Amino acid sequence: MNFFRTKQRTPSELVRALRDAVVKLDATTPGGDTRRKASEDITKSLQSMKQILVGDGDPQPELVAQLAQETYNTELLFHLVTHISRFEFESRKDVAQIFSLLLRRQIGSRFPTVENLASKPDVIFAALKGYENEEIALNTSMILKEMLKHEPLAKILLYSDEFYQFNVYIENATFSVSCDAFANLKETLTRHKPMVSAYLEANYDRFFASYTALVLSKNYVTKRQSLKLLGEILLDRANFNVMTRYIASEANLKMMMNMLRDKSRNIQFEAFHVFKVFVANPKKPPQIESILRRNKEKLLAFLKDFHNDKEDEQFTDEKQFLINQIQTL
Repeated sequence: MNFFRTKQRTPSELVRALRDAVVKLDATTPGGDTRRKASEDITKSLQSMKQILVGDGDPQPELVAQLAQETYNTELLFHLVTHISRFEFESRKDVAQIFSLLLRRQIGSRFPTVENLASKPDVIFAALKGYENEEIALNTSMILKEMLKHEPLAKILLYSDEFYQFNVYIENATFSVSCDAFANLKETLTRHKPMVSAYLEANYDRFFASYTALVLSKNYVTKRQSLKLLGEILLDRANFNVMTRYIASEANLKMMMNMLRDKSRNIQFEAFHVFKVFVANPKKPPQIESILRRNKEKLLAFLKDFHNDKEDEQFTDEKQFLINQIQTL
């Protein structure tokens, strides 16, 4: 029998020990014994937190509740995400997993962690800001993705000025970080459709001025992803009013007509799926019909030879439909 076995810490002791270790890590110089000890304490405490939240496949609700409440009381989640860059590699992964486990915690129809974070938006913005540090970007991105699954948290980000930082991260980060940032932008714009639709209607000019910059990006991947997502947004029934406004714009139509002639066949193909919405509209505004009519012969000749090698029955049918529509102008 081991008479010297360390007594297991209570959730309250565990959270406060972790919070204290984070503070020490922040206050000490790199390479020192105090810093090393604080880092070790953080690693152990995070693993113990995970153990309580996961259990042996059957976590104890009382311990989980105590741990969660202490986490809220000490604002631990904010401290974890803002200091994650100083943690060890495995500890960073543990932080992301702890966020995920706490966000999924449900009592009846309530999500207590979501409710807590909804009153502390700085946690959301700190996770987004993680894209500025390549070493932690994929960890904070996982945290952000878990938060975006919940409408109250996604709404906070979408309705904030910080939302428009996505463009900066997508355009200026390394390839992997840029793709990850775009994935979370897409998550923000497609998961909670009624909420997003209301936002787009109320903030149409600002949003599309910003989004058009992505569509016109000099980066091939960004340009293609943005065009594809634009088509998804416009063709979603929840965004009918937004679509109607978008396809009434001469500038938008001209932009898509230019992209149909892009040197990349993939860009051409994605542009086609946006262009078709302008043509298929049974109630075309006069300015849109005028542009299509003026370019009627050129468009018919262009579409006749457009991606004829593509073996896609739906695309072939849609292309023929557009040709028929333009012929009747």
